[in-house]
Amino acid sequence: MGQAKNWTTDEIDYLEESWGNKSLPAIASHLNRSVGGVRLKATRLNLGRVLESGEYVTFNQLVKAVTGGSNSHTYHLTSWVKNRNFPIHTKRVKDNTFRIVYINEFWKWAEKNRSFIDFSKMEPLILGKEPEWVPEQRKRDFEAFSLQRKDVWTPQEDSRLKLLLKQQRYGYAELSQMLNRSAGAIQRRCTDLGIKDRPVRADNHGDQATWTEEMYEIVAEGIRKGESYASIGLKIGKSEKAIRGKVYTVYLTENADKVREMLGSNGWGHGAPEPNIKQALSLSARRSECKKLLSTLTGLLRYRMNSLGYEPYWQRHMCMKWDDFKGCSAGCSSCDECTEFERIKPQGCARCGKTFYERVRNRFCADCRLARKKKAQKKWCIVNSMKNRRCV
Repeated sequence: MGQAKNWTTDEIDYLEESWGNKSLPAIASHLNRSVGGVRLKATRLNLGRVLESGEYVTFNQLVKAVTGGSNSHTYHLTSWVKNRNFPIHTKRVKDNTFRIVYINEFWKWAEKNRSFIDFSKMEPLILGKEPEWVPEQRKRDFEAFSLQRKDVWTPQEDSRLKLLLKQQRYGYAELSQMLNRSAGAIQRRCTDLGIKDRPVRADNHGDQATWTEEMYEIVAEGIRKGESYASIGLKIGKSEKAIRGKVYTVYLTENADKVREMLGSNGWGHGAPEPNIKQALSLSARRSECKKLLSTLTGLLRYRMNSLGYEPYWQRHMCMKWDDFKGCSAGCSSCDECTEFERIKPQGCARCGKTFYERVRNRFCADCRLARKKKAQKKWCIVNSMKNRRCV
């Protein structure tokens, strides 16, 4: 059995530079050595494990570092990777495959999602050198946590919440300051506990409800810096709920990271998307305009329907081949001379037994379909309310 050749200084330098950044077979092939020999030399040089020696960490290690010890990797695979395009790679070591994350790619992703990550839970320098914006963002997250806690509600807090709500004197803004909880957390807690009392509605009229251009610019600057909505609200004297509502009205989302991307370095309102019909109807500022446009469209469609020239032929509404806006699908211009007439067949409702006439085949009539939908919605609310109570 031949004696193994000695390692040169150049080979050792290459091994130390490549360890963790290149695969073992690649290093062994470059040095013209066996994989076992390369692994043995790395052990003698105390280079550590392969997955802990490169410019990357495993996905599980990163999640624990960023969240302060969370083990819910399945949730993060969905929330980070699937929903927010988190950069993740796979690396094969021997017969095992690991999910890894390059540190520089993580920081680029984290800067775009700084409002989503809570940097107050992340130990400083746990991933090595940090970008310049991270310490400032960590400070803002600590301030946001002092304003609004995110830990589990205690029985004492539940009792205090019930007592304050019974007085019917405080709105979401006052309750948020007294309990150090967000308006959304208070709203969810009321639902989970089955509390019928609700906070007093805010006065949306008068001088206090007026928004100025200066306020809008403060909101835009706060979003650009990664400040929480609660911190921005303290600066301009508005509640967090009011800030969220104003942001959604303009940008159709409350996600501060998405709003920051649309804003860029411009002023408030820049890059705002146009709402669709459903969104416009839900926005008070757009509702009247949207209804007016829909009325105009309805008038045009009715004019189109009347201009087809079928108005004298009432029997068209009983034909399977009639469309209110396209006319006769069989191409006939006179219902009196039509030989393609096909009467709409009666259908029986499986729920109420009523006979109804529709061109599309259905098991239930329109009234029963609506009733079934509302019943399913009510059942969903009851089931999810019970689940939330079990989790408390």
